[in-house]
Amino acid sequence: MHKRTKIKITIFVLLVGIACMFTAVVTDHWAVLSPKVERLNDTCEAAHFGLWRLCKKHIYISSENYNDKHGCGPISLPGEENCTYFRHFTPGQDAEIFEYKTQKEYNISAAAISIFSLAFIIFGSMCLIGSCIGKSKDYLLKPAGMFYAFAGLCAFISLEVMRQSVKRMIESEDTIWIEYYYGWSFACVCASFVILFICGIALLILSMPQMPRNPWETCMDAEPEVVE
Repeated sequence: MHKRTKIKITIFVLLVGIACMFTAVVTDHWAVLSPKVERLNDTCEAAHFGLWRLCKKHIYISSENYNDKHGCGPISLPGEENCTYFRHFTPGQDAEIFEYKTQKEYNISAAAISIFSLAFIIFGSMCLIGSCIGKSKDYLLKPAGMFYAFAGLCAFISLEVMRQSVKRMIESEDTIWIEYYYGWSFACVCASFVILFICGIALLILSMPQMPRNPWETCMDAEPEVVE
C-alpha cells in the first residue's frame, strides 16, 4: 500500500475519533444512576449526567416493568425529565445532589481535562489542514500526530477521573444510589481515546523520513521520500 494511501486512511479514522470526542463532551450520558424502588405503581427518580449537566428522570414503575434485581429504570423508559447544569457552573437546586454525594472537584477536573483534549484536537487539525493546503508542508504531519496522541491521553485521563467520581459517589455512606452503569457518551470517550492515541502515533510514524535502504547509509544519505 502506498504511503499516501496509509496517511489518508489514518486521517479518516482520526475524523471518527474527533467526532466521538466532540459528541461525548456535549452529551450527558456518561453515567446513569438508579435508586432503590420503594413501592410499585409509583414514580422513582433516576439520573444521568455528563461533564456539564445533570438530568433527573421521573419514571413510573409498575408491576410489568419492575425487576427486583435492578433499581429505578431502565433510563429508556418514558418519564418527565428535568436537566440542569452543575452548581459549580450555573446555580441550580437540582445540582445539590452532587454537592454532598460526590466530590465537586472531580467533575471540574474531568471537564477541564476534556477541554485540553479538544484544544489538542484543534491544534492537530490546524497542522493537518496546513499540510494539505500547501506543497512541501508534510512536516506539519509530525506535530499533528503528536497533538492527536496528546488529545487521546487527555481523553483517557478525563474518563478515568469521571469513573473515580462515580465510584466514590456510589461508595459514599450518604448515597441513595444502589445501581449505576456507564452510558453511550462514556463509550464515545473510550473510542476516541483509542482512535486518537493509536492513529496519532501512526500518523507520526508515517510522516517520518524514509529509512535507509542499505546498511551503510544513514538517514541523511537516504533519498528523501516525497509524499504526493
